[in-house]
Amino acid sequence: MSTDSDVLFTPTRLGSIALANRIAMAPLTRNRALPDRVPTPLAATYYGQRASAGLLIAEATQISPLGQGYLDTPGIYSAAQVTAWKTITDAVHARGGKIVLQLWHVGRISHTSLLPEGEVPVAPSAIRADSKTFTANGFEDVSAPRALALEEIPALIEDYRQAARNAITAGFDGVEVHAANGYLIDQFLRDGSNHRDDAYGGSIENRTRLLFEVVSAVAEAIGPARTGVRLSPVTPVNDAHDSNPQPLFERAVERLDSIDGLAFIHVIEGATGGDRDNLPFDYAALRARFRGGWIANNGYDKASAAAAVTAGNADVIAFGRPFISNPDLVERLRTDAPLAALDPQTLYGGGEHGYIDYPPLG
Repeated sequence: MSTDSDVLFTPTRLGSIALANRIAMAPLTRNRALPDRVPTPLAATYYGQRASAGLLIAEATQISPLGQGYLDTPGIYSAAQVTAWKTITDAVHARGGKIVLQLWHVGRISHTSLLPEGEVPVAPSAIRADSKTFTANGFEDVSAPRALALEEIPALIEDYRQAARNAITAGFDGVEVHAANGYLIDQFLRDGSNHRDDAYGGSIENRTRLLFEVVSAVAEAIGPARTGVRLSPVTPVNDAHDSNPQPLFERAVERLDSIDGLAFIHVIEGATGGDRDNLPFDYAALRARFRGGWIANNGYDKASAAAAVTAGNADVIAFGRPFISNPDLVERLRTDAPLAALDPQTLYGGGEHGYIDYPPLG
């Protein structure tokens, strides 16, 4: 006899991507891409071990050298990076999995030591974030940014477009545009970080413009059915805040829905990695404005995930840190097996310990 939780283990589709189940692995920064921001062979093992997820969303990956904000995070702009990512996608596909790449530009959440010589972080406005980032010296305050000039924005959009093409060359099944967690596109969305007085600032229509233009460019480059977006309407991480997020994100989703055939929107509910109810927000109002697939994320367990899918509040549920210490998380959820504990000391940087040596059941 089937139970309500069985819905998590049924197939579905996100755009052109066929999923064996409704459990996604959320993107997880692990700071192990070195040297030259190139993923190592360990990453092929790591992602291959977790290929039973319906969808793997690979770790946030910078679209250009200026997009980097943390030590030893991978890129998707050099030939060596594309080649290395191809070994990872091959490993996932060999195990029957599907994987998309999260396209990332951190904007003001960066430090000058991580950027090309002479560069400072860029942002919608020259407002330093009350935040820290991970450098060779550990966690440090982010550097003061400069405002992107209007004439620089077309080249930025082209960086996203080319990164998407590179991801497909590297064998990914699609991409997720990172527009969440206080990074560059999210900075443009929010009036706490965007004080511009040009076509990209002021009104909600202007503040959602960069999101729309980037996602449109990516969808044009690789097809909308292989393009997704991540949003986090009320997270406070990385000094993200807006005076009225409900109408802002409703309009953002409406604009994304106008890109016909977009594969999915991936929404972090509440504070990223924290309180799901940190601020009142009507996520159903966003869901009602989008015709594509919907991934919900943050603090779900098996019961709440199944309830959300059964109720039609999501098509897929993304799990983050549980996938780090449980490479076979799908099977553990299916059989109600206990979850292995995470070692927080090995989350960021290092080698195989705490990365590929968490054992599966049995």
